[in-house]
Amino acid sequence: MLGIHKIYQPRDETMTVEGMTVKLKWSSAFAKDRADQFDRRQAFVDSECIRRMAPDTPRLTGTLIKSATPGTSIGSGEIHQITPYARRQYYEHKEKSYWFERMKNRHKDAILKGAKRIV
Repeated sequence: MLGIHKIYQPRDETMTVEGMTVKLKWSSAFAKDRADQFDRRQAFVDSECIRRMAPDTPRLTGTLIKSATPGTSIGSGEIHQITPYARRQYYEHKEKSYWFERMKNRHKDAILKGAKRIV
């Protein structure tokens, strides 16, 4: 995974309240475990978005649909369709423009539910 985000390890703390001392000690693996979990969830979301937007993507030869896989670094949080005409099709296609937005409106809840299941 890319690990483009940074999750910081919380500091251990000692507090004294009304004469009672409490120590809060974080697991030394907390930040790494959370970062790994985040990376797995982001990879899932990226893959699901590519898969679920395919039916809404304009199709003549299928090249535009297929271009999302090599154009995207799974886990980056960005999907790139790398055909020279992708941008124009996305904004100007008469029937199937904005296919990512339409997919997101229909499948957002299912994608988020699937991401939450990843531990």
